[in-house]
Amino acid sequence: MAIDSRYRMSQERKHELEKELEYLQTVREKEIAEQIKEARSFGDLSENSEYDEAKNEQGKLYSKIAEIKDLIENAVITENGTGNTVVMGSRITIREVGESEEETFVIVGSQEADPLKGRISDESPIGRALMGHAQGETVAMDAPMGVIRYEILSIEN
Repeated sequence: MAIDSRYRMSQERKHELEKELEYLQTVREKEIAEQIKEARSFGDLSENSEYDEAKNEQGKLYSKIAEIKDLIENAVITENGTGNTVVMGSRITIREVGESEEETFVIVGSQEADPLKGRISDESPIGRALMGHAQGETVAMDAPMGVIRYEILSIEN
């Protein structure tokens, strides 16, 4: 059974990942190689905590590089939509039915989600509930405390 490992993200996010990968493969990799070289100069490697720590950092670095490469290679670039329905990249203002407080956020891929900055994933419960709906519609979202209904006040694509 094949697992679909595609990652939806904006072109900007992919570019950020490419810059981070370049930094890790050039600057950071050289820094860690220097640490290993310096730790080797201290002598006996079997009791050399500096060497062990540098090798652990190297392992973490290579793991991070592999993770970023996977994200870049399997990236699916999302384009902002047109029209009046919620799609990836939409800036949406909603209000819980019966409440007066409005919330505004942008629907993004899971790799870009940052709820504290108003960026929610299309895979989150509220993101899934809103996708494909139009301004003026009311959508329902299952939550642990029961069903929550939101009215879509505006959509900017």
